[in-house]
Amino acid sequence: MQNVVIIGCGDIGQRVAHRWQAQKAHVAGLSRNPATCEALQGAGITPLCADLDEPASLGGLSAKGALVYYFAPPPREGQKDTRLRNWLASLAKTSLPQRVVLISTTAVYGDSGGDWVTEQSPLQPGTDRGRRRLDAEMALRDWSGQTGVPVVILRVPGIYGPGRLPRARLEKGLPVLNETESGYTNRIHSEDLATICVAAAERGQPGAVYNISDGHPGTMTEWFNAVADHLGLSRPPQISLTEAETQVSAGMLGYLKESRRISNRKMIEELGVELAYTDLRLGLGASD
Repeated sequence: MQNVVIIGCGDIGQRVAHRWQAQKAHVAGLSRNPATCEALQGAGITPLCADLDEPASLGGLSAKGALVYYFAPPPREGQKDTRLRNWLASLAKTSLPQRVVLISTTAVYGDSGGDWVTEQSPLQPGTDRGRRRLDAEMALRDWSGQTGVPVVILRVPGIYGPGRLPRARLEKGLPVLNETESGYTNRIHSEDLATICVAAAERGQPGAVYNISDGHPGTMTEWFNAVADHLGLSRPPQISLTEAETQVSAGMLGYLKESRRISNRKMIEELGVELAYTDLRLGLGASD
C-alpha cells in the first residue's frame, strides 16, 4: 500500500488526498489548525497535528518510505522558508521519504516583461514572496543531494476554483490597472493542479522542475473582469500604475508590477496530463 504524507493539507492537499485514497493509498495530512485536523479525520485522512514554526512539535512525525507532498506556505515575512527548513531538519536519516513533491511559485522568475518563460529562464524574483519560495527550492535541492531522496518541483501560478475567486475584492470595488498597463498573469484550476500533483509523483523525473499553467495567460484586468462577469458583479474600476502606487496594497502591487507568460509544454509532454480546464470560460464554470 502506498503511504502518502501531505505537509500543509489544505484545499489542494485534500484534493490530492482524495485521488490517492481512490487508489487505496494510506494518506496522512499535517496541519497546525485543530479544526482542520478534525476535518481530515472525518475525510479518512490521518491527521498529523504539528506546527512547522515550532520544531519541537515535529519530532514525532515519520515519513519513512512515504511519498511526501510539501504544500505548506512559507512565513509571511523574510527571504527564507524557515518552515520547510524546520521540517527537513526534523527528518532522521533512518526514516527518509521515498520522494518529495514541492509546490513552489512562478514568482521565482520575477518580471519577464511579458515574455514567455520556460524552466530554463533565469531565476530573478523581484519580491520577498518569490525569494522565500526560491529559498525553499534551494534548501530542498541541497537536502536531496545530501540524502539521495528524489525531489520534483512544481512552479505554480495563481490557483482558482471553488472557494478561490476574489469575490470580496470585487464586492469592495477595489481597482485594477488600465488594460493597456496590465501585465500578463497565469492560472491553473485547483482540480487540474491536484491531477498534476499525482502525475508529478508518478511520472516526474527526479530533480525536475515543471512550470504549471493552463497554457492561456491573460492580463490581470481580464481576469478580474471575467470573474466579475461570472459572479454577476460590477467590473472593477481601472486606474493607472502611477495611481496604483498609492491605492493598492503592497502585496497586490507586487503582482501588478510583474508580467510573464508561462509555458506548460514540459508539463504536458513529460507528465502526460490532460487538463480539464484550459481556459477561463471552462474553469470559472467549475468554480462555484
